[in-house]
Amino acid sequence: MDKYHITEKNIPAHEWNGLQAVVQTTAGKKQSWAGTIVWETKNTIELETGSGVKKIPKKIARITFDWDGKKMVLEAKDWIARPEDRVKLWWRKNA
Repeated sequence: MDKYHITEKNIPAHEWNGLQAVVQTTAGKKQSWAGTIVWETKNTIELETGSGVKKIPKKIARITFDWDGKKMVLEAKDWIARPEDRVKLWWRKNA
């Protein structure tokens, strides 16, 4: 495995901005949006959809990435951290 290519195992270690994703809420009113992740903060994901930019809290989000024909699903609540810290955390645990 080339550690620098995105796979279903190392997606948390990569930049999410610019990736196509489907984001679903897992609590309260269940909703789902498809689009491109345009911004990520410690606690939120901003997804550009056909009807505008949606800001979704990570604590209630499930993100599905479609990469090279493979579906990768992440519970965003497991990755509540600044993007740069999320990447470092993953590499410390898995490198």
